[in-house]
Amino acid sequence: MEIRVQSLKFDADQKLLDFIEKKFSKLEKFHDSISDVELNLSLMEKPDNKSVKAIVRIPSDTLIVERQARTFEEAVNEVSDIMKDMLKKHKLKRQEV
Repeated sequence: MEIRVQSLKFDADQKLLDFIEKKFSKLEKFHDSISDVELNLSLMEKPDNKSVKAIVRIPSDTLIVERQARTFEEAVNEVSDIMKDMLKKHKLKRQEV
């Protein structure tokens, strides 16, 4: 699984990139067919001015989650938690067929 991070309007530091890698590498536990993950990080207008958009590609589907928060870490946590639930539902639905 490949994880690509694109930061818009700023340069993401290595600490943030490592945090993202750690959170999103765990997604493989919930769905074994993830081909790649793309994250777009951007600065928005106040008050919750950090935005994270995750695009996860799996066979026959693309899952997208976007959240805003005060910090990128908060937004990454929210996005990864929601994505875990979506992957579990998708895998369960696939097993029922």
